Amino acid sequence: MLDTIILSMIEFFKGFGYFGVLLALCFEFIPAEIILPMAGFWIAQGEYSYWLMVLAGTVGGTIGPLTLYAVGRYGGRPIVLKYGKFFLINEKQVNASDKFFAKYGAGVAFFGRFMPIVRTAISVPCGMTKMNVWKFTIYTFLAMFPITALYVYLGIKLGENWEQAGDLFKQYLQPFVIIIIVLAVIYAIYKYRIKLLERKMNLPKKK
Repeated sequence: MLDTIILSMIEFFKGFGYFGVLLALCFEFIPAEIILPMAGFWIAQGEYSYWLMVLAGTVGGTIGPLTLYAVGRYGGRPIVLKYGKFFLINEKQVNASDKFFAKYGAGVAFFGRFMPIVRTAISVPCGMTKMNVWKFTIYTFLAMFPITALYVYLGIKLGENWEQAGDLFKQYLQPFVIIIIVLAVIYAIYKYRIKLLERKMNLPKKK
């Protein structure tokens, strides 16, 4: 029933072309893994341009997380837990995102987009900690670009079987996730060393 409603909404947004795809992705309750491969299928039918669709999808995929960022920043955890279901977010995802943010800091706005459990909810702790909104936006855009490009590409290649894109995406993503985890660890170590250095510099001098 839910899938039927979502597909009907996507068909409605399709009537607005690239802007429709952008707009659909602004609403986090429409999964990107559905609309982006479908957009790839439309491209395969000769209706749209690949790069313009990727751009529209990336911009929409950046605006969507900004809404969750705002909910986290101005509503706090209770509001997120109460209304998160409308954005396909549950408490488990929020808890995992909190831990991920606490461990890796602001960089999760980029790294978290590639992690299966936390990628949707990661915007919430970013907002709750009042992370700089411009930094959040840039990190999110840089992460969403390759994700969008891959989903749309898979939709083109799969054609009428675009619904299989989600499973294929996970296979393509696995080696990339390993790289992301390694980079995240390096980033965390770097941040830790910076904090240690700042503490040493702020220590009072011995007389």
